[in-house]
Amino acid sequence: MRTPLTVVQTDNGGDSMKAMVERIARALVDQPEAVSVSGISSAHSLIVELKVAKDDLGKVIGKQGRTACAMRTIVNAVAAKNKKHTVLEIIE
Repeated sequence: MRTPLTVVQTDNGGDSMKAMVERIARALVDQPEAVSVSGISSAHSLIVELKVAKDDLGKVIGKQGRTACAMRTIVNAVAAKNKKHTVLEIIE
């Protein structure tokens, strides 16, 4: 049985954002141990890079990109609260 997603407290750094993206991605894929999230941060922006196993790439992207779009919407909502521009990139 999987544990439900919980609210991640946000701060000025990207650690909580990376943890949130990782938690969502691990819930979607068949190989959660292959999920890795890294971030590149500057003063006003953050780039979050998500890597998953090749077999799970379609699950993270979703039909016509709907799942990826939903994840980006969540990331942008949290980023707006922190007043920091954030981009989610899904790396092949």
